[in-house]
Amino acid sequence: MFVNRMPRYEILSPDAMALLDAGWRRLVTEIGVEFMSERATALFAAAGQRVEGHTVFLDPEFVLEQVARAPRGFDVQARNPQHSIHLGGDSMAFGAVYGPPFVREGDTRRDGTMADYERFARLSQSFSVLDSAGGVVCEPNDTPLDSRHLDMTLALMTLTDKVFMGNVVSGENARDVIAMSEILFGGREAIEATPVSISLVNCNSPLRWDDRMLDALFEYAAAAQPVVLTPFILMGAMSPVTVPAALVQQIAEALSGIALAQLIRPGCPVVFGSFLSNIDMQSGSPTFGTPESGVGLLCTGQIARHFGLPFRTGGGLTSSQVPDAQAGYEALMTLLPTFLAGANWVMHSAGWLEGGLVAGYEKLVIDCQLLEMLQHEFTPLEIDEASLAFDAHAEVGHGGHFLGAMHTMERFRTCFYRPFLSSSENYERWVRNGSQDTAERAGTIWRQRLEEYEQPPLDEAVRAELEEFVVRRRRELGD
Repeated sequence: MFVNRMPRYEILSPDAMALLDAGWRRLVTEIGVEFMSERATALFAAAGQRVEGHTVFLDPEFVLEQVARAPRGFDVQARNPQHSIHLGGDSMAFGAVYGPPFVREGDTRRDGTMADYERFARLSQSFSVLDSAGGVVCEPNDTPLDSRHLDMTLALMTLTDKVFMGNVVSGENARDVIAMSEILFGGREAIEATPVSISLVNCNSPLRWDDRMLDALFEYAAAAQPVVLTPFILMGAMSPVTVPAALVQQIAEALSGIALAQLIRPGCPVVFGSFLSNIDMQSGSPTFGTPESGVGLLCTGQIARHFGLPFRTGGGLTSSQVPDAQAGYEALMTLLPTFLAGANWVMHSAGWLEGGLVAGYEKLVIDCQLLEMLQHEFTPLEIDEASLAFDAHAEVGHGGHFLGAMHTMERFRTCFYRPFLSSSENYERWVRNGSQDTAERAGTIWRQRLEEYEQPPLDEAVRAELEEFVVRRRRELGD
């Protein structure tokens, strides 16, 4: 977990914030939000909100009352306490890519498998800059659809000792994750006291929450497990084309979901979610790392702080099909505003390719390099007498050099950040070493990391109980 103590980059004026505030209030009042769940609409109706079919017309003051019940920050425990995190305030936590059905390994693009999933979990464990492997790091297409959530959760719990994400495909899947969490952490009381998982519940933008996602929300919120309520907005497709209109819609969707979470369990930890980018208006394809998405990201941070909520946004996003220059600059175009905004929970931090369709091994390494460098850059500079180095000037004098100065000799091993992926060799040495580009060097690194990987220890009785649960549930599910 990184603590970002640098100033936040806020771009919205008080007048702009007031206009956005008026905009979301009008949207929830006059257009309303659809909740495709009888349980959800019943809760809103019981709370005095107007319900017509699946559409809930929300009183903005009621929404704000519910939002005020959510904690401004909260802890999430990992089974290794050294990897526990805090979400809120200056804290930033990073998870790997989430959701791709395909995998890229070098020049090969193919369906993701359970073996790939396990390799990504091991890599996420091995890179200290990642606080979590995430959830669906890639889709294991060679496992049964109805029970693969069990295999993925077991891998996250056993191959890593970091924070993990819960499955949200259905309420039943969510209950399985909660049951496995109780086994791993010692019961329901333990996980309710300090949450152990984070789950992503996406809004089907515009302005609709689907039944399956809501079923998962009910389970996780009831168990006091934090949920990231995220509008999924690609401007021009799921929202109007203007950034202000997308921001207003994002506020309406996120706050309505958060209000429901608080009706389910007052005080339930939540995260103000954002996934905001745009489409290519010529092809209709999603685009990432765009200036508009960066502006939206900066605005989202300011908006979430306005409501006193931890927030999720950003990542190493790109539309590129391969880990090339485009992938690098688009990822940085997203990651830099992520740090400037101080996002608390950063999904898709490493490994995202091809608009999220692909989890890339080389891309994961490249993104981890970017994350390390940005964390170093966003560490405040310490200025004191020692760092001013007056004695070094006295020793070297005019026209000399500082290579052999005592100040340099005492600090040369640690004075500058040394990237693990970059090459600074001269041309002749680079050629002798194989003329490798960045992607090729990244391929060498991830394979070496897997060779060096050591599985974190786990009590064998707990491991056996988890495996027995998976076998039993798989049988009950017919797989």
